[in-house]
Order: sequence, then structure tokens, then C-alpha cells
Amino acid sequence: MPNLKRTLGFILATCVACMTWAVSPAYAFDNPELLPDVETPIIDLADTLTSVQEEQLIASLDQLEAETGYKLRVLTQFDRTPGRAVKEFWHLDDKSVLLIADSRGGNLLGFNVGDAVYNLMPRTFWIELQTRYGNQFFVRDNGEDQSILQSLESVETCLRRGGCQVVPGLPREQWILTLITSALGGIVCGFAAQPRDGKMFAWQWALIFSPLWGILFIAFGIGPVVTRTSDWLPLARNILAFAIGALAAYLTPIINHSASDAT
Repeated sequence: MPNLKRTLGFILATCVACMTWAVSPAYAFDNPELLPDVETPIIDLADTLTSVQEEQLIASLDQLEAETGYKLRVLTQFDRTPGRAVKEFWHLDDKSVLLIADSRGGNLLGFNVGDAVYNLMPRTFWIELQTRYGNQFFVRDNGEDQSILQSLESVETCLRRGGCQVVPGLPREQWILTLITSALGGIVCGFAAQPRDGKMFAWQWALIFSPLWGILFIAFGIGPVVTRTSDWLPLARNILAFAIGALAAYLTPIINHSASDAT
């Protein structure tokens, strides 16, 4: 039951993020009085990060900028925000990513992304990133600090790789969805291939319905797994779920016929 609730929460969070868009407005006015006296990649107005976390994150962001030239900046806010003043303070440009953490909205995270970064990670990447780490269920279970740190870790990983089409890693909730779609694909395939017209395997019908079970199994069951992780275990489980679903659906009329003959 807890896994089902988390899976449903993941679906709901995905829908909300797609409707609200990943790149949310970060600032609407100027309030430079809230800016620190010295330049730092993190302005933690909401006191979300501990001093140790902040020190480690600053070192990581500085190292990333020195190695790749891409600039990551973090702004946490609640009832106060420096607004557009951060753009000049940090000299944000096309190779910059600004993460805004604000718990007042439906999703903790928002991203302002430079055009050069979009060439490496498309808009769908940022939608998925916001959905995975900024939704209220993840924040409730892991905390706002981990929402920020883990999302930044994904961005850093992709920048060092030279870009990503999807967010690395396969959360359990997302894997459960792929498992369900794999099993559904197998059921559709099995029903389509049930014995017909004296043939033990109706491959023509299985071929006719291949767009449906192929989308469920390959596009929704296998694709999200192989593009996010190299671990073979979730892939093997999804293939097994497809096979079991197909076999169960295929054998249903045979089992029913045998049961009726027995009675």
C-alpha cells in the first residue's frame, strides 16, 4: 500500500509539473539588500542547508565551474527574495543554471536555465528533474535539503557527461510504473496470440496488436529503464513481468476449457 501511494503520488506530481512547466519565474522585482556582501554560489535565505552542507556544495559548484565552465547557483527563499538583483550579482548568462527553492508553491524546485545548457539537457529533462526531486512526497520523506542536493548532483553529473536526455537514476516509484506497463503489454500480447482457427499461436493477431503491446512493453516498460540505469535487475524483472503476463493471458482459454471438461 505505501508503494502504491508513492506511485500514485509520482504520477500526480508528474502531471502537475507538466502543467506548471519546469522553468518557473525566479524573481519579479529587485531587492538587493538581501544579497550578501561577498559573492557566493549559494544564497540560503530559507536556512534550508546546514553550514556543512553549504560548504561542501560551494566547493562542488566551484570545482564544476572550473572544470566545465558551467555555472550553477542556488537561491532558497520563503517570504523574502532578492528578485532580479541576483542576475547581476551572479552575472548569469547562457551557461548558467539557477535553482530556486521555494516551499510556498506546489513544487519546491524551480530552474532558470541558460540557452547553452538547453543544448545539453532539453526542457523535458528539467521537467523530470523538478518532478522527481521537488514534489511534496519526496520533500516530505527526504527533506528540502536533499531535494536541492540530489537535484544538483544530477545536473552536475550530466554536465560532466556532456549532456543528458533524461535524469540519471531510476526511482522505485518510476520502476514500479515500468513494471506495470510491462505486465500489461504481456497481457495484451498473450490475449492477441490466443489459439484461433485451429492454430496454436495466432501470430497474425499478435502482429496486428504489436503497436499496442510494443508501446506498453518497449516504450514504457523497457525504455525508461535502459536510459536511466545500467543495472540489469529492473530490466530482467520487467522482461519477466511481460513474459508472465503474456503466458497467463495466452493460457487462459486453455485452462478454462480444461476446467469445463473436468466438470
